[in-house]
Amino acid sequence: MINPKDHKQIVFFTGAGMSAESGVPTYRGKGGVWSRYNYEDYACRAAFERDPEKVLKFHELRRKAALKCKPHDGHTLISRIEQVFPHVTVVTQNIDGMHQRAGSRKVIELHGSLWRLRCPDHGISEDIGETYKSYSCEKCGGWLRPDIVWFGDALDREVIREATNYIGTCDLFISIGTSGVVHPAAGFPSIANANGALCIEINPEATPLSYLFNKHIREPAGTALFKLFPQFQQQ
Repeated sequence: MINPKDHKQIVFFTGAGMSAESGVPTYRGKGGVWSRYNYEDYACRAAFERDPEKVLKFHELRRKAALKCKPHDGHTLISRIEQVFPHVTVVTQNIDGMHQRAGSRKVIELHGSLWRLRCPDHGISEDIGETYKSYSCEKCGGWLRPDIVWFGDALDREVIREATNYIGTCDLFISIGTSGVVHPAAGFPSIANANGALCIEINPEATPLSYLFNKHIREPAGTALFKLFPQFQQQ
């Protein structure tokens, strides 16, 4: 059992496996979105420039699929811990907003969000629902693009800086459902390990970075997190 009181800064680092437990379709791997769709037609700047409406309609399908799913017990437990201990941060590779739907507020989204749109001239706006309120900016009339890091995009430097700062100063780092192969996020366990943090990996299978962790729990997040934090399980 882990007591959050014993730690000054806790980071939960979550990947596709975390959302997959809720039924959210993954993008990579067997049965993933990119095994059925060509990302060059739907998830890169060139595709958006060729046919923005086609790209936006594709992301509406992703929104509909995500809204059919609900946060699982692991999402809820992290939210409960955060409500009691403000020194908890979620760093996620997921774009589905499941952590926020479960009640988490301190969430750093490395790859953006399905629930935001951005105009190159007028910034980012929140847009929640199965369909977008509008495909065009109300100020300039230009096409709005999903606020998501697509193939070929650079990650937001400020977002990476913020995530790296929290991970580099945490003393408890819990990685959940991520393979550790996508950079720069793949370097985060090394940062936490070098800082002397207690590093715990929750993943049904070993990953290329498993050697960096002090403890491994080869179970889904929904059950593994309750083993680590049984005091937060509601009766």
